[in-house]
Amino acid sequence: MSATPMNVTSMNHSSMQGAVFHGNDRITIKEVPAPQPATGEVLVKVLRTALCGSDFKLWHNGAEFTAGHEIFGRVEQPGHAFDGKRCAVYIPLHCGHCAACRAGDTQMCLEISSLIGWNRGGGYCEYVAVPENCLLPVPDDIEDDLAPLLLDTIGTSAHAVREAGRLVPADKNPPVLVTGAGPVGLGVILALKSLGYRDIHVSDPNGERLAIAESFGARAHPVGAKDTRFAMIVECSGAHPARNLAIELVLPKGVIVLVGENAAPWTITEDKIFRRKDFMMLRTFYFPKGDFEANVELLHANRDDYARLVDDSFPLDSLPERFARFAEGRLIKPVLAFEEKR
Repeated sequence: MSATPMNVTSMNHSSMQGAVFHGNDRITIKEVPAPQPATGEVLVKVLRTALCGSDFKLWHNGAEFTAGHEIFGRVEQPGHAFDGKRCAVYIPLHCGHCAACRAGDTQMCLEISSLIGWNRGGGYCEYVAVPENCLLPVPDDIEDDLAPLLLDTIGTSAHAVREAGRLVPADKNPPVLVTGAGPVGLGVILALKSLGYRDIHVSDPNGERLAIAESFGARAHPVGAKDTRFAMIVECSGAHPARNLAIELVLPKGVIVLVGENAAPWTITEDKIFRRKDFMMLRTFYFPKGDFEANVELLHANRDDYARLVDDSFPLDSLPERFARFAEGRLIKPVLAFEEKR
């Protein structure tokens, strides 16, 4: 399937409204150039982009490109097989032929290291240029507001649980702790339940998020408590104290899954405990494209629970205010909406 390069000017898309991340926690909405799809790319009309905590770094420091990486939209590429189709946007660019891609690990391509919304224009704007191998068709029965959840909230979370499950399977009912009940942590809890784990605990200082996690079937574990050990700890906060606590709480032969992001240097403080115990530390990133169909099924099976996470839907001109509220922890998974809800 090949795409014909498109002159966006001829389609009246020479410019568009987009968000500019200036740094110092400042966002403005401006008219910016519309993307010019290259050969092998298509133009996608953005319908929804979910806000993500990993964009706080860009909010603080500024962004060279348009931010926003949890993107769902409609292809606008006349003559292309996907023209008019609703698609989620898979953010890691990948070659399709390196050893990692051939093994199905498309999120770990050995030839290309570029992410949509980070190293090239993303979805806090009206249009985005997308390589055609990054289009993930979304079934028509999934509402626009929920479609972006198929990426980070479901995809990243479920991939972490599937990988950890190879080391600590669900069939022996191991005790599991999820640290951080943000969108990914809550997604981990739903994935754990769906994949057969039953003894699920959660730790988070935010009472509202903790209550949602408990309604999903997890039991609250006090932040910082050391009286219980766990065979699996899925660390979703990215906080170094939580990582160090995980080293102390993980059972011998257990696994710590590092999902939360933190670019700051990490000093391991529990030196004796670190040295005197066999355990596994697993880092997972995003998800392979081959998981997408299974992730769609997770959304179908837990639709009402996932829908609770989308607690706001707003237009582009409200992004600066909504992003600030999101950064304060007052929203769980707000979505930027460019069209009326279905």
